[in-house]
Amino acid sequence: MRTLILVLLCGLISWTVAAQTGIKGRVLSGGIPLIDAAVIIEGTAVGVATDERGYFELPNLEAGTYTLRAEYIGYRSIKKRLAVTAKDWVTVQLDLPLDADLSEIVVSATLKPVLKSESVVPVEIYTPKFLQKNPTSSLFDAVRLINGVQPQLNCNVCNTGDIHINGMEGPYTMILVDGMPIVSSLSTVYGLSGIPNSLIERIEVVKGPASSLYGTEAMGGIINVITKNAKSAPLLSLDGFTTSWLETNLDAAMKFKAGKNVHGLLGVNYFKYGERKDRNNDGFTDVTLQDRISLFNKWDLERAHGRTASMALRYVYEDRWGGENHWNRQRDRGGDQVYGESIFTNRVEAIGRYQLPTTPDIYTQFSYNWHQQNSFYGTESYQAKQQVFFGQAYWDKELANHSLLLGASYKYTYYDDNTRGTGIYDDSGLLANDPMKQPNVGVFVQDEWTLNKQNKLLLGYRFDYDKVHKGIHSPRIGYKFTPSAHQALRASFGTGFRVVNVFTEDHRALTGAREVVFAEELNPEKSYNANLNYSWKLPASFGVFNFDATAFYSYFTNKIDADTDTDQTKIIYDNLDGHAISQGLSLNVDVVFDFPLKLMFGATFMEVYRKEDGDKNSLYHAPKWSGNLLATYDFGGGFSTDLTGNWTGPMRLPRVEDDYRPEYSPWVVLANIQLTKKFNERFEIYGGVKNLFNTLPKEDTIARWWDPYGEPGNGVAPPAGRNDVIFEPNDYSYTPLQGIQGFLSLRYTVF
Repeated sequence: MRTLILVLLCGLISWTVAAQTGIKGRVLSGGIPLIDAAVIIEGTAVGVATDERGYFELPNLEAGTYTLRAEYIGYRSIKKRLAVTAKDWVTVQLDLPLDADLSEIVVSATLKPVLKSESVVPVEIYTPKFLQKNPTSSLFDAVRLINGVQPQLNCNVCNTGDIHINGMEGPYTMILVDGMPIVSSLSTVYGLSGIPNSLIERIEVVKGPASSLYGTEAMGGIINVITKNAKSAPLLSLDGFTTSWLETNLDAAMKFKAGKNVHGLLGVNYFKYGERKDRNNDGFTDVTLQDRISLFNKWDLERAHGRTASMALRYVYEDRWGGENHWNRQRDRGGDQVYGESIFTNRVEAIGRYQLPTTPDIYTQFSYNWHQQNSFYGTESYQAKQQVFFGQAYWDKELANHSLLLGASYKYTYYDDNTRGTGIYDDSGLLANDPMKQPNVGVFVQDEWTLNKQNKLLLGYRFDYDKVHKGIHSPRIGYKFTPSAHQALRASFGTGFRVVNVFTEDHRALTGAREVVFAEELNPEKSYNANLNYSWKLPASFGVFNFDATAFYSYFTNKIDADTDTDQTKIIYDNLDGHAISQGLSLNVDVVFDFPLKLMFGATFMEVYRKEDGDKNSLYHAPKWSGNLLATYDFGGGFSTDLTGNWTGPMRLPRVEDDYRPEYSPWVVLANIQLTKKFNERFEIYGGVKNLFNTLPKEDTIARWWDPYGEPGNGVAPPAGRNDVIFEPNDYSYTPLQGIQGFLSLRYTVF
């Protein structure tokens, strides 16, 4: 056995040494490395993307002459003719000039493609390489490493959650796929899973309100998932991993052609976890058992004069459950003896975009989703159907130093369930079913005015009409000052609004542990916002520093308040008779050294609270301090390592009456380490350890876990030190229940 291992090691070493021929080099622009730039040998399928410091390698090339092409969106591509011998590396440095005539990858800020450096609204971009530093099975977990963005677990039994931006709850965050509001309302809870990472071109994050362009739900910020173009995507990509908890995830994507001008992209994501683990000994599963498959198909059409046309479809099926360890689906689903939460989800999505042939300045977009949920939360049945259609058209025109955008949108939401939210009741009970049918019409206008080379002004206005809330106005103004090529100051002011559907947003309303009460007819929430952002790219003798600092302030009126403190048996919904504030500072620092090290650090300080009748209370799940850290080091020979982590300070947690658990969480640090071996431009193996410090909750995450169906005072004795509280499985969460775990993965890509 030892001899076999020695032979294999010697073979690997000799193979690696023998492979040290080909082309290697670096891609830069003005001395600053370009990450993820494409380097391609023309006339072949051989290509590679640059690493964290702009370096690339194309090994194992036969002797001969090659034309090397380097390209990066927003920069002019360049070509270089190189002669390769059979003995030595050919080293080259490629300096790409900026091309303001090319559209970069930022579209979320103003609905039109612009260079990120030219955008009046600050946008953060996260590429697949960023996501690969800490591989996850869903978008929900992937955004954990983004400073100021917090995935929040809202149910400790079924493990559903939402994404907070700058301390604001999940319903304030709009999730887009290719610019379309495909993940909203009911699907916000369950639709964040199953978006294949292999199909993600990049993720754009806009922190702060964007209601003047996107309407309701965009009060806190936007996360826009941009999928790969079917024409430029890799021919084949496979990425799979498994963990020591026996979680298994597989991402696969393949592109193909259907005719001369039609390019297709097919993606599959499969996730499986079937182990019943109870490390904290509360009798409940620590992690929800899941079986999920997602199919994605995108079509891009080549048209005359570069006109755009695309269509994408996605189907998601998921079966998940969590609860007491001895729960059995056939015996206990919906029963009152063993508590469990079981959710079956079927979901279909469609997205389309078309540029008019005769009027190329006019673009049309549409999206449609159908969502069916069959679920039980203990004895409470929750059966829901939702359909959302969204369509919009806009005119994008350049006039002198003005970039104009004028558009109109229509959104129709159909929602029906078996709760009080969609029924007509009197004292005798249900009189009739009354599904929600909610149309919303909006018009918007935007003018980006280039005053001169250093100054830009953005003016925007949106008007929405809702049959319940009538007319809603959303203006905004933005300003950008560019004192030098490496500095920018951005300021924005505006308003936001949100039309609320309680039952699609608050999981506590569905579990049956509390009675839902509406104190009055709810009004739409409104906000007034201001943001100030400063970015500075500083070249140094040993590398490049990137600084990005933001101050933010939001003032909310009519905030929807879910009161769980007044009566522990009820959730009382009401508009806040006062106001809420979200304010703070955030800082992101990236350092790319000339030696093989890259560091990223972020920190956010924020104060998020509500004020009513003179009382000031912090909002739940909004820590004053939070941040992230990423470090990447390249050892050479295809070996690299990534250290990633995020930390949060104490945050207020929702509790029940006479709760024995502390009101504030402790400081929490989650850290991960990963080692990658890249054999060539196609194949790599990676593995590591998640939650290095084995960080776990110190308190019960489920109140009254020892007797979920009991009532206070029913004679069931609680464990020592616990009060006789009501059963509450939700919201008391500040860190995952999974402790330290290992993972092993492989990735294979054919260009």
